Amino acid sequence: MRMPVPYVWLCAFSVTLSALLLFSVQPVLAKLILPWFGGTAAVWSVCIFFFQGMLLAGYGYAHLLARYLTPRRQALVHSTLLALSLLALPILPNATWKPVGAEDPLTRILGLLLASIGAPYFLLSATSPLVQSWYARREGGALPYRLFALSNLASLAALLAYPVLIEPRSTAREQATLWTALYILCALALSLTAWLGQSTAAAPIAATGRSSAPPWRDRLQWLLLSALPSALLLAVTNHLCQNVAAIPFLWLLPLVLYLATFILCFDRERLHRRPLWTFLGAAALAALSWAELQAQLPVRAAIPLFLAGLFAACMYCHAQLAARKPAPQHLTYFYLMISTGGALGSLAVGMLAPRFLHGYFELPLAIALCAFTLLFLEYRKHIVTDLAYTGVAIAAVVGAGATILSFEGSALASGRNFYGVLRVAPSETPRGPALTLVHGSVNHGSQYVNHPRDTTAYYTPRSGAALALASLDRPARRIGLIGLGVGVLAAYAKPDDVLRFYEINPLVVDYARTRFRFLADCPAPYEIILGDGRMALERERPNHFDLLVVDAFSGDSIPVHLLSREALQLYLAHLKPNGILAMHVSNLHLQLAPVVERVGRTLGLHSRLIADPRNGDPLQSPSEWVLLARDEDLFFHPALRATARTLIASTHRPWTDDYNNLLQVLR
Repeated sequence: MRMPVPYVWLCAFSVTLSALLLFSVQPVLAKLILPWFGGTAAVWSVCIFFFQGMLLAGYGYAHLLARYLTPRRQALVHSTLLALSLLALPILPNATWKPVGAEDPLTRILGLLLASIGAPYFLLSATSPLVQSWYARREGGALPYRLFALSNLASLAALLAYPVLIEPRSTAREQATLWTALYILCALALSLTAWLGQSTAAAPIAATGRSSAPPWRDRLQWLLLSALPSALLLAVTNHLCQNVAAIPFLWLLPLVLYLATFILCFDRERLHRRPLWTFLGAAALAALSWAELQAQLPVRAAIPLFLAGLFAACMYCHAQLAARKPAPQHLTYFYLMISTGGALGSLAVGMLAPRFLHGYFELPLAIALCAFTLLFLEYRKHIVTDLAYTGVAIAAVVGAGATILSFEGSALASGRNFYGVLRVAPSETPRGPALTLVHGSVNHGSQYVNHPRDTTAYYTPRSGAALALASLDRPARRIGLIGLGVGVLAAYAKPDDVLRFYEINPLVVDYARTRFRFLADCPAPYEIILGDGRMALERERPNHFDLLVVDAFSGDSIPVHLLSREALQLYLAHLKPNGILAMHVSNLHLQLAPVVERVGRTLGLHSRLIADPRNGDPLQSPSEWVLLARDEDLFFHPALRATARTLIASTHRPWTDDYNNLLQVLR
């Protein structure tokens, strides 16, 4: 008996809507909690780990439900849990989860996500395998894997729609409210799907050639072929965003390609001819191993190369996975193993690597594991391919070892924590030896060994921060700095000044104190507050700063919570009436000066732009600063008058904690 067409539509609607909700809630919640944890890329990695863990739990629940309960009891249990999950709505995170100091943010993020979205996300995660199970039962064993491809297609649509259609047009709270309403609709649709799925006598599932219980060899291969692409996805994403270029939305491209391979392999099996993708997968792994060793590879070449390599490697793994899919009666177990592999891959890269690897070594290690997996699966098919794939595996291992040795040999000191990898790199310049604090591809500050008082990086004597400080020629100045770097600004301090640094990364503080001399040679007293600058200021009484410098941007990775209207209001509460707020807005890809000007104007502030062009000093960088003040007369001081330019009034919507639009300010 064939399934009524309306029920097929109901299954498709339920799977599509649940997938849209699963993947749209990820950026919504990440955006809501980023201001609480410093706005780093590591927050997104923890979120991915949580969501994959919940996906695993949902798939495990679906497998147990489908295996041990009758269709009627499945419908009763699932619809009851869906009803109870409505009590967890809305999904807005509770402010009690905000960090209160410098404690490890990992457990707080996981606890916050579990409390905010745990129950709804768990049940949505079970939708795809459960609905496919009900479909197969009603259809008497018809293959339901096209619904899996549809689920991935909807996930892909949600990811692409968020930065282009959703984020620019609504606040995070409006997005959370809309998500809540759609979840209620989805809960109703799923309950209806469950009850209609068992309303007639279940047809026996037809036997197929693969209907017997899958052997352990197949199960382990399911696990491995899903874990490796997941690990490679996160490793490539980390490498591109940290070591290649911190470009807005770059993190989205690897995830889009990863999902696209699932869609192609499970919906269009003719498109993934296995010999072709085996060859391309091996070639991609060899290319990735080579690219990992190229320190000076241009960005325009590196990004396409790593993305193409990721796509080809994932196509190989997912094609192998699709070729090994079992009969429909085992599909919930199949999906359970896929989600287990995905969770293990994200656990290895997102959680274990930062704790046990002191460099970004997860990418070369993942490449090597993929190469050996390909060799294992394809060995003894032809002497030529055996030799070729053995060569790729050996090259991947050699490349991994070379990458690690190169990292070890290029730094005087290095370390890794939740916020990333830091290195103190020596270099030779025309003015003698120098040290630079490097975070991936980002320079956090430099110092000449033989000229330790010379200012560098974005703090040259012509920079906005230096000129603002020169214009405030007062006794006993109080200076606040969000973002320590190597402490270059301390070189401008006078003995009667008081400096207060805010730094979220304890490794930065350690290296600034032990490897560089700006703090040690500072003539003024200073203190360093460990933790997110904004969160620390919220806990403190007014500091009455003469100058507050905000320079906590990790290269081109923008913690937007430091640019919002609420953030500027907080800065003003700590600034003297005749004080200056200096915002560092240098960025290759975003025009941030209009954002700061627009937000400042809503608060009645006057603004000026100071652009410091490039000069011949190799350790000095060009920079853009926006200075804001309540009193416009401050900008007519001789130190500022010649270089400070009035900004054109921006017509953009002011950024708030609830709203920002990166697309609007792309260069």
